[in-house]
Amino acid sequence: MTASKKRPRRSKSTGAATKRSPKPINLGPLADWVGFRLRMAQEASFEAFSRRSREIGESPGRFATLILIAQNPGISQSTLGRASGRDKSSMTPVLEDLVRRGLVERRRTEADRRAYRLTLTDTGIKVLAQLTACARGHEQMLDRLIGPRERSRFMRVLRRIAKVT
Repeated sequence: MTASKKRPRRSKSTGAATKRSPKPINLGPLADWVGFRLRMAQEASFEAFSRRSREIGESPGRFATLILIAQNPGISQSTLGRASGRDKSSMTPVLEDLVRRGLVERRRTEADRRAYRLTLTDTGIKVLAQLTACARGHEQMLDRLIGPRERSRFMRVLRRIAKVT
């Protein structure tokens, strides 16, 4: 094949042709919509935290669950779900994974044998310490982007948005 007839690069996941520098997409009104920008910022932040947590062999999605259990020993599964913004159908597999890996212990309550109380195991405490170190590095990167003077204002705005929605 000659240099002038190179094949287009193919996406590894779909096999579709890809270009090296794609044409910018016109976002229309999305460009100025706060909700869209929040979603894009969350996606970018989560991906950056994912890269850090993968370095220690962990999933970033487990961090909030582990920290909430650590800060609230004996928390019920339903309270944990509400605190982390997850419904039962998405919380159950997360907890099953953490229990299977020996990071969380689930104990039935005396008052209601259908309910569980959750605590971290020693292994869970160690993994949480590693993820917390990753999270601190990630927060420092975000602080550099936001700036120290804007951080408290930014956090207040995010809390207001979270209360309304």
